[in-house]
Amino acid sequence: MIDIKLIRENPNLVKENIKKKFQDSKLGLVDEVLDLDKKSREVKLHGDELRASRNSLSKEIGLLMRNGNKSEAETIKQKVNSINNELVENEKLEEKLSSDLYNIMLKIPNIIDSSVPIGKSDLENVELQKFGEPKVPDFEIPYHTEIMERLSGLDLDSARRVAGNGFYYLMGNIARLHSAVISYARDFMINKGFTYCIPPFMIRSDVVDGVMSFDEMDSMMYKIEGEDLYLIGTSEHSMIGKFKGQILNKSELPYTLTSYSPCFRKEKGAHGIEERGVYRIHQFEKQEMIVVCEPEESYEWYEKMWKYTVELFRSLDIPVRTLECCSGDLADLKAKSCDVEAWSPRQQKYFEVGSCSNLTDAQSRRLGIRIKGENGNYFAHTLNNTVIAPPRMLIAFIENNYNKDGSISIPEVLRSYMGGLEKIS
Repeated sequence: MIDIKLIRENPNLVKENIKKKFQDSKLGLVDEVLDLDKKSREVKLHGDELRASRNSLSKEIGLLMRNGNKSEAETIKQKVNSINNELVENEKLEEKLSSDLYNIMLKIPNIIDSSVPIGKSDLENVELQKFGEPKVPDFEIPYHTEIMERLSGLDLDSARRVAGNGFYYLMGNIARLHSAVISYARDFMINKGFTYCIPPFMIRSDVVDGVMSFDEMDSMMYKIEGEDLYLIGTSEHSMIGKFKGQILNKSELPYTLTSYSPCFRKEKGAHGIEERGVYRIHQFEKQEMIVVCEPEESYEWYEKMWKYTVELFRSLDIPVRTLECCSGDLADLKAKSCDVEAWSPRQQKYFEVGSCSNLTDAQSRRLGIRIKGENGNYFAHTLNNTVIAPPRMLIAFIENNYNKDGSISIPEVLRSYMGGLEKIS
């Protein structure tokens, strides 16, 4: 959510931002906000005037009663009752206008950073940098499900019988590798100074509204029937929600947290062959990082955060690249975002394994996350970034460590998490 003052003072800037995101259907929302805001302020002013008049008349009644002018006092009491009735209706209107204004404000996208490239979709994202030399072996690399099944590490058929498509059983050393990667990522981030956290895996609707847009919620979230609870699609939702309604002390900032959680996503729509197997699924586990900081520090943290993900992947000898997300590929709350993509030797191209985003104060305004300042409170900035998200990350790991004999090599940094195992065969 953006600042209402920005819409009042510079509506054209807000409209231009909407155009840059190719959401022209939302342009009319700016004028709706201006109209509702004007009416809302008029109604609030009228309410203040009614209260002031009531207070003045109430004092007059007291004076008349003390002087024995009961008849005149009763006449004025009728006026006060009339004002009270009008106030009730005025407050109802004020509440409705405020609610309508808030709901429309939620639909207006955050102001994107000036450095964001303009483009309609992820096809126009811009490559920033490559890390590591992509290699293509002189032997064929099978599809990731074939590799894992040959190693008795994956059972999709049983998962379909139990839960349907989009689920899986990981078995044996592949399951152990999955847990090893999560544990390694956890310790990697702890060593970067982040505090480890395991959050609630369900959140209430007011937190959902605070952390994401309506479109994202509809395409991602599973709702618990009969409860005001949703399964999280990423631990960022629960972690940012931790600060809801809080006034933070400057001396305690920044909050740097790394969180583990299972994640649950609808993943609506049909997907191609490269998104079958365990690439796009309804349930997975993830190590995330979030930062809550001073506004002037958020872009410094943005640079640090995506670099941590690159460093982690390179420590596992997986080549990666970063892509700057264009304006049309940014979710509504994001001001700037980049994807980290891992090299696939089988496909001979990169694919997404993580995303780093600066949401500036968009989430903080929705959730009421403020910093206590000397001259008044102000909204914090929030950021999030994927550390790793197996099993998608496992695809990159397995392909880049696959050997001609069908085995998978274990990099040295992971061996202590695998009981000293150097190879899965």
